[in-house]
Amino acid sequence: MSDDIPPERTAASAASKPIRILLADDHALVRRGVRLILDREPDLRVVAEAGDGAEAVEQARKGDVDLAVLDIAMPRLTGLQATRELVALKPGLRILMLTMHDNEQYLFQALKAGACGYVLKSVADRDLVAACRAAMRNEPFLHPGAVTALIRTYLDRVRHGEENPDHLLTPREEEVLKLVAEGHSSKQIAELLFISVKTVHRHRANLLHKLGLHDRLELTRYAIRAGLIEA
Repeated sequence: MSDDIPPERTAASAASKPIRILLADDHALVRRGVRLILDREPDLRVVAEAGDGAEAVEQARKGDVDLAVLDIAMPRLTGLQATRELVALKPGLRILMLTMHDNEQYLFQALKAGACGYVLKSVADRDLVAACRAAMRNEPFLHPGAVTALIRTYLDRVRHGEENPDHLLTPREEEVLKLVAEGHSSKQIAELLFISVKTVHRHRANLLHKLGLHDRLELTRYAIRAGLIEA
């Protein structure tokens, strides 16, 4: 087995502990495939798995992990929402987004949330290992298309004197929006978030006002555009 591993990498991995990785994706088959890619490297080890963003946060809270590899589109908490919580919970934790979406909006939101890399699932077998190692060196990792998107967007903003407004919603409003868009009732949302139904109604009213929307259908469409849920 070690015949395929360069001697210098084998020596380096023997001298240091493997990078402990938390892997979160709501598809078990995807997790299995990604784990195979990571665990075959001597310096990488998946020590925890999660099927959604909320479980990922809980796993990070319970165990010692160095790096979280998160899918973006997951139930309960998206990878983006989980990233924000993980950054607050464990500031030293490195976070990579692993996604099928080659989407500028997701890219910008991921970086803003605190992710240090953005890897496409379609090329995970080529890029993911390098991205993990870069993250642990505190270096950003972006696929070439993402770098192009960042440069293009920056130049467009400079050229037109425009800036994208910061995210309009508070983290709690975003949680309520996601749950509303997923079809939960106000009572269910109150139970899930441990708040009162009255507070849920207030958040919904604030959402409609801030976003200039009128009903649940428009909130759902906004949530899809914002990457909170999948269409």
